[in-house]
Amino acid sequence: METIHESGCLPGNLSEDELKQLARSERMAIHVSNVANLVLFLAKVYASVESRSLAVIASTLDSFLDLLSGFILWFTSNAMKTPNHYHYPIGKKRMQPVGIIVFASVMATLGLQILLESVRELISTSHPELDHQKEKWMIGIMVSVTVVKFLLMVYCRRFKNEIVRAYAQDHFFDVITNSVGLITAVLAVRFYWWIDPTGAILIALYTMNTWARTVIENVWSLIGRTAPPDFLAKLTYLIWNHHQEIQHIDTVRAYTFGSHYFVEVDIVLAEDMPLNQAHNIGETLQEKLEQLPEVERAFVHIDFEFTHAPEHKKSINKV
Repeated sequence: METIHESGCLPGNLSEDELKQLARSERMAIHVSNVANLVLFLAKVYASVESRSLAVIASTLDSFLDLLSGFILWFTSNAMKTPNHYHYPIGKKRMQPVGIIVFASVMATLGLQILLESVRELISTSHPELDHQKEKWMIGIMVSVTVVKFLLMVYCRRFKNEIVRAYAQDHFFDVITNSVGLITAVLAVRFYWWIDPTGAILIALYTMNTWARTVIENVWSLIGRTAPPDFLAKLTYLIWNHHQEIQHIDTVRAYTFGSHYFVEVDIVLAEDMPLNQAHNIGETLQEKLEQLPEVERAFVHIDFEFTHAPEHKKSINKV
């Protein structure tokens, strides 16, 4: 049943045993990808040391980013599974986007360092000596890494699970960066030296662009950006049809606070309604909203009229 939960849909009319087998296969794909990423990274480190090619070094850096990002996601995921309601009353789900932002900022800086080093080599009057004997080792390792990554990409694309398909996408990008690093390094040995730092610049720009977009995406999720109109409409529909005693919907607000939404709702009930009945309506509505996979927490406020002024202080004060 893990497959249904993670992908959000039932992969065909499969029996329970088939679903369990599929879930095991998906976990195996993830484990194989992680082990392969580590082994191939070590091989690329050796190729980088032997060849001293900036393009190969940049490609190795990209592989290091994949390993480190996977570790951060694993660490934050495990941290979020051990809640402490005394120190973290609303949970620790913000750890993941914060960790990604810190990590992505560091990695974008490393990409910038590779870029600057490549530019420095391009404008330098002295150029590195390229060892033709070590070229064979570098080519063999990089070709092997690229082939393995391609096979992993094909294997992971067989699954519908979002996590496994994310690994497939990662393997695809590694095939691209490995190919660029290999081709530019070989061309630099055979033809013109400046092809190698040029390839490193291309890979560094790709790395910086990828992680800059990751930073922006996670920053937006932390600063309280409003939910899209279709999600607000979905919330409004659920609220209005929750109970026949709801007379008016005063406010429906949803905003990001990490990877999920916080929802604030103001509903109007009859002024003479007993407290216990009003409480039950509000509480069951809160529970219904928090069952949505996009919602982390819902707050339901009950009122008897909707003509009053806003009840919270304004977040922006005039100077």
